[in-house]
Amino acid sequence: MRPDPLGGRLVIASHNPGKIVEIGDLLMPFGIETVSAAALGLAEPEETGDSFEANAALKARAAAEGSGLAALADDSGLVVPALGGAPGIYSARWAGPRKDFGAAMERVWRELAGHDPAAHFVAVLAVGWPTGEVETYRGEVHGRLVFPPRGERGFGYDPIFIPSGGAQTFGEMDPAEKHAISHRARAFAKLVAARLAPG
Repeated sequence: MRPDPLGGRLVIASHNPGKIVEIGDLLMPFGIETVSAAALGLAEPEETGDSFEANAALKARAAAEGSGLAALADDSGLVVPALGGAPGIYSARWAGPRKDFGAAMERVWRELAGHDPAAHFVAVLAVGWPTGEVETYRGEVHGRLVFPPRGERGFGYDPIFIPSGGAQTFGEMDPAEKHAISHRARAFAKLVAARLAPG
């Protein structure tokens, strides 16, 4: 039996302010009240999974069990084929304990020197219920990397990523424009179709 559809209060299983805002903005049109795991004082589980799906599910399950509410978790990152898929699931870890994405972007560019700048962002959204059940939805957006970073908007690696067919980095784009095409928006569209669409 499928768990109940989303509704009422939903925990956003993140301590990342940028992700909390972005996911909250995506959920707003559906009238779903959100609260972050950080606001509830829930600990961040260790990300021991070997894929975006595994880590997202782990975080959603932990937040749902800790809060007694349905929880929505995101695991996302930058995938650079010329770097063997790095930083991938370790995207946040490349920024170190101080979350220094300036240093992380420099590392990507340094290791990429002379190689194909093609890259894509991946986002996997996982919905978890206190019963332990989890569903995952994956979205991707492809593009290329540029350096130095451009733009003060967005977060993480956004200032060095230009989506295919675009001229601006995610760091330069108006948030509404980014929301319309981002990897997270594409994953969210799948979640909406499965969970929030009427009928």
